[in-house]
Amino acid sequence: MKYSIITVNYNNKEGLRNTIESVIHQTYRDFEFIVIDGGSTDGSAEVLKEYDSQITYWVSEKDKGIYNAMNKGIAKATGDYLNFMNSGDCFYDEGVLGRVARVETDADFIVGRDYHFNEETQQGHASIQPPRTTMAHFFVATLDHQSCFIRRELFRDSLYREDYRLVSDWIFFTEKIVGDNRRVQFIPDIVCRREEGGLSEQQRSKNREEISRWLHHYLPAGIYQDYATLARLDKTSLYRLLNICDNDRKRRALVYCIKFINRLF
Repeated sequence: MKYSIITVNYNNKEGLRNTIESVIHQTYRDFEFIVIDGGSTDGSAEVLKEYDSQITYWVSEKDKGIYNAMNKGIAKATGDYLNFMNSGDCFYDEGVLGRVARVETDADFIVGRDYHFNEETQQGHASIQPPRTTMAHFFVATLDHQSCFIRRELFRDSLYREDYRLVSDWIFFTEKIVGDNRRVQFIPDIVCRREEGGLSEQQRSKNREEISRWLHHYLPAGIYQDYATLARLDKTSLYRLLNICDNDRKRRALVYCIKFINRLF
């Protein structure tokens, strides 16, 4: 199995170096490494020249945003599965690709977990995975592209949308997995190590605006309202609710509790 590791970078020289180091030291060697730099002015191009012999393809030129850069990487990719390990994110350890390669699956998406690390507290935690990838999941969350391996053929007829600047990977996941019923295989392995935080509240607000705009276009109003009601739960509680609803005994107990609470109020 051949993998295409695609890294997008802009003015993040040290993050780029860390990402490159984590890729080139993978013990599994059947992969190509593609780096798309957006014309950085901080010395990133010099870093790429330093590692030139270990990078399959790289370019440093102005682009139209992160998804334009990711689409450039897709155009150069020849692997069976694509992974977007962007600048500053790193493979968890040197054996990640080897462990993924040993997974026997024909899934369109192979999804591991992220390890979120806080430099200040020196503490971290691994991301949780949803019980299933239905619209309820995508209404409140996404899949982390750093820990996801996407079958290349899925991009044959549709690339990342460039009219959405922040959430096009989320849109791609939703359209392919919910709309086209493409198969997802979750694996327990931690694929990516990333620092916690990074998104300001302003950025989160812009993310929510783009997601809301797309959802109102994608879902009829009545269905949107049903999912909006579920979204009032936090992500962890929603996952637990879905697990309960999938178990007959637990579901009956939940219904009993709801009826009991309803009588009280």
